[in-house]
Amino acid sequence: MIEIKNVSAGYGKTQVLHGVNLKAKQGEITTLIGCNGSGKSTLLHTMLKVIPFMGGDIIVDGESVKGMAQTELAKKIAYLPQGKNVPDISVGRMVLHGRFPYLSYPRKYREQDFLIAKEAMEKMGILNLAEKQMAELSGGMRQKVYIALALAQQAPAIVMDEPTTYLDIGQQLKFAGMIKDLSKGGKTVLLVLHDILLALKISDRIGVMQGGKTVQEGTPGEILDSGIIPRIYGVDVKEAGTDFGVQYYYKEV
Repeated sequence: MIEIKNVSAGYGKTQVLHGVNLKAKQGEITTLIGCNGSGKSTLLHTMLKVIPFMGGDIIVDGESVKGMAQTELAKKIAYLPQGKNVPDISVGRMVLHGRFPYLSYPRKYREQDFLIAKEAMEKMGILNLAEKQMAELSGGMRQKVYIALALAQQAPAIVMDEPTTYLDIGQQLKFAGMIKDLSKGGKTVLLVLHDILLALKISDRIGVMQGGKTVQEGTPGEILDSGIIPRIYGVDVKEAGTDFGVQYYYKEV
């Protein structure tokens, strides 16, 4: 579980977050939405101690991140940033990077590290790509590699910033299935998404950010009923029952 308690943070003397509160539970998908500049990515960077706290705290499985060394924090939270560069490295070596927090200096992989990385690739269905170079893969396949890396990290929480960027609709649907499987497997999943419809479809809970604050939190149904989406985005979202379950669509205000 990740508990964000009254967190304030920013860059230098410029405060961006103003008392953010949010809870991401184990076995659930919690998603942050909000317009550009609302503080979503800043919150993740604060969680990872890239940006210093100005106030409040973030608790992961009962322990404050403030007192954690970076290696210990990496054992608690696997982070997938947005806009990742494509490294000149094979898939297998990329997934092995997830074992870095567990290696002492000088870094030398152990037999168990290779086994854990192999199991992560098997789970994501990419073991046959282990010798392939990352640059040779499609965006969707690279995303599977990054998730395998996160699995190899064996952290109880996985945090992803705009993970569907550059994915086509088919890849987005596959990604949604992968994320649901992770949460059902007991992971705490925290996402930042611009795609409101996808957030409503896959999330157990949603936090809405505006002006560096969480202005609404609840289930997808509660978020829709609150009226917060048209107030923030200037466009409404409606739901419709279909043979394939509930579907969401945009409607002009």
